Amino acid sequence: MGPLLTNCLVFAGLSLYFEDSHDDLDDFGFDDYGSECDGIRITAFLDAGQDNLTPLGRLEKYAFSENVFNRQIVARGLLDVLREFSDNENDFISVMETVARMSEDGEPTVRAELMEQVPNIAMFLHESRPNFPAAFSRYLVPIVVRYLTDPNNQVRKTSQAALLVLLEQGLISKADMETKVCPVLLDLTQPSSDDDYKIEAVAIMCKVVTMLSKDTVELLLLPRFCDLCSDARLFQVRKVCAANFGEFCSIVGQEATEKLLMPKFFDLCSDSLWGIRKACAECFMMVSNSTSPEVRRAKLSPLFISLISDQSRWVRQAAFQSLGRFISTFANPSSTGLHFREDGALLEVPRCTSDSSCHTERTITHTPPNQDGRATPSPEHVATADGEELHSYDDNHASVPGEMHDSFTHTSSNESPTATNNAKNTKETEQTDENFNSFHYWRSPLPDISGELEMLSCQTSEEVAFVTALVCRLNCASNLPPAQVQVLSAALKAAQLDSPSDNSPTDNSPTEVEPEVEPENNADSPSVESRSPKIQNVIPQQLLDQYLSMTDPARAQTVDTEIAKHCAFSLPGVALTLGRQNWHCLKDTYETLATDVQWKVRRTLAFSIHELAVILGDQLTAADLVPIFNGFLKDLDEVRIGVLKHLYDFLKLLHADKRREYLYQLQEFMVTDNSRNWRFRYELAEQLILIIELYSHYDVYDYLRQIALTLCSDKVSEVRWISYKLVVEILQKLYASGADDLGLNFINELTVRFCHCPKWVGRQAFAFICQVLEEDCMPMEQFSQHLLPSLLSLSSDPVANVRVLVAKALRQSVMEKGNLKIHHASCFHVFVVLMLS
Repeated sequence: MGPLLTNCLVFAGLSLYFEDSHDDLDDFGFDDYGSECDGIRITAFLDAGQDNLTPLGRLEKYAFSENVFNRQIVARGLLDVLREFSDNENDFISVMETVARMSEDGEPTVRAELMEQVPNIAMFLHESRPNFPAAFSRYLVPIVVRYLTDPNNQVRKTSQAALLVLLEQGLISKADMETKVCPVLLDLTQPSSDDDYKIEAVAIMCKVVTMLSKDTVELLLLPRFCDLCSDARLFQVRKVCAANFGEFCSIVGQEATEKLLMPKFFDLCSDSLWGIRKACAECFMMVSNSTSPEVRRAKLSPLFISLISDQSRWVRQAAFQSLGRFISTFANPSSTGLHFREDGALLEVPRCTSDSSCHTERTITHTPPNQDGRATPSPEHVATADGEELHSYDDNHASVPGEMHDSFTHTSSNESPTATNNAKNTKETEQTDENFNSFHYWRSPLPDISGELEMLSCQTSEEVAFVTALVCRLNCASNLPPAQVQVLSAALKAAQLDSPSDNSPTDNSPTEVEPEVEPENNADSPSVESRSPKIQNVIPQQLLDQYLSMTDPARAQTVDTEIAKHCAFSLPGVALTLGRQNWHCLKDTYETLATDVQWKVRRTLAFSIHELAVILGDQLTAADLVPIFNGFLKDLDEVRIGVLKHLYDFLKLLHADKRREYLYQLQEFMVTDNSRNWRFRYELAEQLILIIELYSHYDVYDYLRQIALTLCSDKVSEVRWISYKLVVEILQKLYASGADDLGLNFINELTVRFCHCPKWVGRQAFAFICQVLEEDCMPMEQFSQHLLPSLLSLSSDPVANVRVLVAKALRQSVMEKGNLKIHHASCFHVFVVLMLS
C-alpha cells in the first residue's frame, strides 16, 4: 500500500474520530482541510500555527501529546519528518533522539506504528546519510532488539518482521548481529525462558540463520540449536527446529552437520509426534546435500526408508514427495557428465583432456543443430579445421568425463580406447587431410574384443555362434552406419549376461519370442528392455524400488492421491542421477506415467520431456521419448501446452529425418479445445521463430509460411504482432539461404494480403513488417524495389494508425540508416508530409 493511499485511509476517518472534538483538530493543524484527503500531508502538524512553535517544537509537542492518536500520527510520519530535517545535522540528531524517546511509549499501538516505519527509515538513511552505520546502530538497532522482548504480542511480531527485512536488505552489520541481536535470541531460548517467547525466538533464530555467515552461526547459534532439537518439554520448539533443520545444515557445512547435527536429526526422525517426523521428511534433501556420499548411502538412506514406511500417512506422504529429490542428491556430475545450473540450464561438466587443457561448461539445451540434425559440427566444417580445432571439438562435445567412456558412445574422444590413441588419431587426420574420409573419421574405432572372446569361451555353442555372428558383422562394419556399429559392440559386451537380439536372429523358430538386449555400456543406443531385474548401483536399491512403486494404484489409496504427479515431477532428476546406462530402470515407469488418467501427471511430463531428452541423448530419445511426445501432441490443451512451450528444445535434439516428420503436425497446434485460448497460438508463434533455424528454406516456405500468414490474421492483436515478427524471420531465412525467388514470392503474397487489405488492420500489419525489417533480413535493393513502393502508397491511408507506422518505418529504414539511395528523395518528401499531417 503506497504512502499516499495510507494517508488517505488515515485521514478519511479523521472526521469520525474527532467528531466531538474540533479543538483537537485545530491543534493538530488540519482545520483548513475538508473530508477529502487530496493534498493532505501526514506531516501537516509541522506547519506553523497559532502556538508560534518551531517545527521541531511542534514535533516534540505532538510526539509526546496526551492524545494517543497524535502520537500514532507522528510515529507513522517519521519518514517524512526525517526528510524535512535531513539537511541539517543538528536537526537530524534531534529527530533521532525524539524517535528513541518515542520508542518507550507506553501505548502498544504507538510502538507498533513506530516499528513498522523502522525498515523504511533505515533504507532512507542508507541512501542519504554518509554516517548511516553509526546512526542506525546507535538509534534504531536498540529499538528493534528491545521490541523482541516486548510484552505486547503485536509489537513483538512487528519487530521480528522488521528484523528480517533489515537482514534481507543487508542493513544490520555483523557486529550488531553478534553483539546485540544474537545475545537476545540466545537469552530468549534458554530453558528457563517463557514458553511463548521461546517459541517465537526459535522461529526467528531459524529465519535469521540463513542471512548470517557460517562463522557466526557455528560460533553463536549452532550449540543452542542442538539443545533446542532435544527440548523435551515443548514439542513446538522441536517442530520448528525440524522444519528449519536443512537451513542450518546448509549454512554450517558438511563437517559440522555430520558431527553435531546428524545425531539430532536421527532423534527428530524418530520423534513421537508425527508432525515433527513429517517436517524431517520435507527437509531431507537439504540435509542430504550437506553430507558426504558415504553418510548419505549408509545412514540417511535407511533413515529415509523408515520414514517412507512410517505408521502415519502424513509422514509417508511427505516422504514420498521428497523421495525423488532425495535420490537426486546421489547424482555425481563426474559420472553423469551433466549438471543443472542455478537457472535450470543443463550443462556438461568441464573436463581436462590428455594435453591438460581444460574446457569450460557448455550449455546443451541451446546448442544449435546442424544439417545432420545433431548438436555437433558437420563433417564439412571439421574437414576444414586445423588440428587444434579438431581436438577441441572432441572435448567440448563430449557428454561425460572419461570415467563414463564405456557408457556414452556418441562422443568422439571417449569412444577410443585411450586418450593417447585419440590424440594419435587427431594427428593422423591432420597429416592426411587430403585423404580425409568423413565416414572413417566419424566412426568410432573398432573395439578390442579379444577380452570378451576369452570371457565367452565357456559359454554354450549357441552363444558362441551368436558371438561369432557379431564378430562377422563388426568385421564388415565399414558398410554399416556408425550407430549400428556401436549397438553391435554393446551387444557383444552384454552377451555374457543376456541373450542377444539382432536383425539376424540365431533361432529361426517363428513361435519363440526373442528376448531383447539390455545395452549395458552403450548408454546412447536405442532403448530396449531385458528380462533382468531393474538393478543398478548408483543409489540404494530400496530407494529405487520405492520410487518405482509410486505408480502403483495402491499407493494412491494408502498414501496420496497425487503421488503419481510427484513421481512425474522428479523423474528427470532421478533419470539424471541414474544415468543413461540405467534408463531401463525407469522406462516402464515413464510409460506408465505418460498414460496416467490424470491430465496433471501427463502435463508434468510434457513440460519436462525436453530436459529428459537432453539427459538420455538422441538415440534413446528417438526410441523411447518420441512415441510419448507424439501422444502428448494429441492430448488435451493443458498437456499440449507443455510440449509447445519447449517444442524447439525438443526438436533440435532429434535427427533431421525424424525432425522433418513434425512439419506436417505443426498445423495441428492451430486447433485448440477452446478457441479463446489465444495464448496457445501466441506460444506457437514464439516457438516457430526459434524453429525456423532447424529446417531448410524450402521447408520453411512450404510449411511454416502458411501457418505464419494464418496467425497474422488472428482475432487477437497480441498473436498478430508476434506473428509479424515471425514473417520477418521467414524473410530473413529465405534471403540468407539465397532463395531470392521464394523471398520475392513471399513479398508479393504479403503485399496482396496486407498492403491491399480492405481492413486497416491488415495495412497496418504491412507497415509494421516494413518497420521491423533489418538490413540483414533482406538486401536493401530488394526492399526498395519490392516493398518500398507499396509502403509509400500507404502514406495517404485514411486511418491515422496506418500512417503512424508508415512514418516510423520510413524514419527507421530511410532517415536513420540512410541506406536507400533509390527513391530517397521521394521517401523524404513523404516523411515530411506525414509529419505535417
